[in-house]
Amino acid sequence: MELNEIIKPENLVYQKPKLLNDTDMHYCPGCSHGVVHKLVSEVIEELGLEDKTVGISPVGCAVFAYNYIDIDWIEAAHGRAPAIATATKRLYPDKAVFTYQGDGDLAAIGTAETIHAANRGENIVIIFINNAIYGMTGGQMAPTTLLGMKTATCPYGRDVEQNGYPLKITELLAQLEGTSLVTRQSVQTPGAIRKAKRMLKKAFENSMNKKGTSVVEFVSTCSSGWKLSPEKANKWMEENMFPFYPLGDLKNI
Repeated sequence: MELNEIIKPENLVYQKPKLLNDTDMHYCPGCSHGVVHKLVSEVIEELGLEDKTVGISPVGCAVFAYNYIDIDWIEAAHGRAPAIATATKRLYPDKAVFTYQGDGDLAAIGTAETIHAANRGENIVIIFINNAIYGMTGGQMAPTTLLGMKTATCPYGRDVEQNGYPLKITELLAQLEGTSLVTRQSVQTPGAIRKAKRMLKKAFENSMNKKGTSVVEFVSTCSSGWKLSPEKANKWMEENMFPFYPLGDLKNI
């Protein structure tokens, strides 16, 4: 291949996915959402599902996901994305249907919807962004907030006697008969991003092949909520989040 062919945009390794709009993202610097949006866009394109994908975005930092990824979207009430995804997939079984939820949405107000959709084995993909805090509404404690972790509503750190234990919702979902893939990934390094993309693609393939519910958790940072720089947030995540929420496949059928 000639040099002038190699440097053409379509031959470059790194380029913006076609499904990712030119809209400026509202996410804070260092937020993991932008990287995950890119991966979702790439997977949909590579599987040729551009015109067959429906995303369900509820309340939280990802509420405006429809501004960034050029597919069909449905806006759900807080925590109700799996219920809306269930109806959408059953009405349009040839569509790739996924939810995009934060920990406050999926593991708090939406716990029942999440567990029962997964237990029924709905052929949907659940994308779970876990940064252990309510990022959009002021940095309050979430069900996934670590012990000792300080937030706006537990300024001295999460305490077992007062607040209970962090909820490992992904481990719970892995125990259900209806789930075919439950995996925990991250996007803080190139290697982590590549592995996360592979698992995200498998989740979408499972959905289209009627293998049941696939759950992809992304252990993520929240620089603003954690009050850390992007670099320090990544380091804090590796040192504190990963030991409690270890990366890897929890279930892979």
